[in-house]
Amino acid sequence: MLAVPATVALAVLALPLIAALFHYGRFTAEDAWMTRQALAAYSVGLVGIIMVKILAPGFYARQNIVTPVKIGILTLVATQALNLALVGPLKHAGLALAISLGACLNAALLYRGLRRDGAYKPVPGWPVFLLKVGASVGFMAIVLFTTMGEANWWLAAGWERKIPAVTGLVILGVAVYAGCLLAFGFRPRDFSRRAAG
Repeated sequence: MLAVPATVALAVLALPLIAALFHYGRFTAEDAWMTRQALAAYSVGLVGIIMVKILAPGFYARQNIVTPVKIGILTLVATQALNLALVGPLKHAGLALAISLGACLNAALLYRGLRRDGAYKPVPGWPVFLLKVGASVGFMAIVLFTTMGEANWWLAAGWERKIPAVTGLVILGVAVYAGCLLAFGFRPRDFSRRAAG
């Protein structure tokens, strides 16, 4: 519920964030665009990296260290192959995207291993839950994309205008996403320890 909207928001707001934080002095507009490409590519792997942190302990808790190591080695080989395939057409963004796709592959293989061993069995309701989160994230992305303005403004405005603007976009994204979740029936009490128990 946090990683997916953060990933999408990071990709959508990549240029506003970079322009507000770094586009000053010798950091040119070309530098901002190049950094935006890398940041968008890295954002793809954010969910994968977080899922690895969640899934890997499922093996360690069962005294199974070998499987995550094997998956890690396979992921490393796949990432290097993706580097070779993507760095040509995408250049520096290809390296970032290869790392992101490798993280997603790592998470997918860990998930498959837990399912195969019977260590994890999804409970009913996950498809509907994911659909609601996906719809909320999608609406948030549309709102952010349509309200963030033109790239030229972000590259031309001063810091005293960009910082409040990007802060407002972040607050808007949080408000839209939270509002959609509430509309779909999510309530804060659903995530309390008592509700989880």
